[in-house]
Amino acid sequence: MAKAKKTLQPRELASLDVETMFRRLSDAMPGNWRDDHGGAKGPKGQPDAFRACVACMLSAQSLDTNTAKAAEQLFAIAKTPEAMLALDDDTLIDAIRPAGLYNNKAKSIRKFCAALMERGGTVPESRAGLMEMPGIGRKCADIVMSFTFGANVIAVDTHVGRVCNRTGLAPGKTEAKVAERLDKRAPEWAKAEGHFWLIQFGKKICTSRAPKCSDCFLRDLCLWENKAR
Repeated sequence: MAKAKKTLQPRELASLDVETMFRRLSDAMPGNWRDDHGGAKGPKGQPDAFRACVACMLSAQSLDTNTAKAAEQLFAIAKTPEAMLALDDDTLIDAIRPAGLYNNKAKSIRKFCAALMERGGTVPESRAGLMEMPGIGRKCADIVMSFTFGANVIAVDTHVGRVCNRTGLAPGKTEAKVAERLDKRAPEWAKAEGHFWLIQFGKKICTSRAPKCSDCFLRDLCLWENKAR
């Protein structure tokens, strides 16, 4: 009988180190600033839950600048689910073309709008309710909950996921798994601003290529750095 392969469990920071890490992040990283002073801003920046959901759907595998252009073009001609369903396919696709994957995204947007209309046009405010909607996954649900509804939720994007896996804060094979683990491990006081601290840390210090470990204020806690020594 063949021996079962051993599954290596991801290393995690101790609970006390998680608390310390968030304390340091809160001191060093900008929070949810809504001005032009360099702080983190909501990644979708839309004025209502419907447009936030659509913009999030457009952002899949798209650069922020391309997503912003596609969202601007789309919302210039349709700002409601009724208006979007009234668009013909060519018009919808042309509007969102900058975001890429426009054929699939157009279909997802139509399904989302149709489902929304079936429930009276109201976007659900809970994670479970949002994830029941076509095209809305865990990341998009958390982004809408955080930025639109003001829930204390840490949304996990590429930067946050990298930091969580690399440091041992909340390892997981997918962004959804990281989000589940992070929700359990992050202290409640840190959840309102945690996304902003982590995303700025990931952009400025714990970068994808050539992370600035020698200048990192989390170096003594980070499992990736300690393992690399």
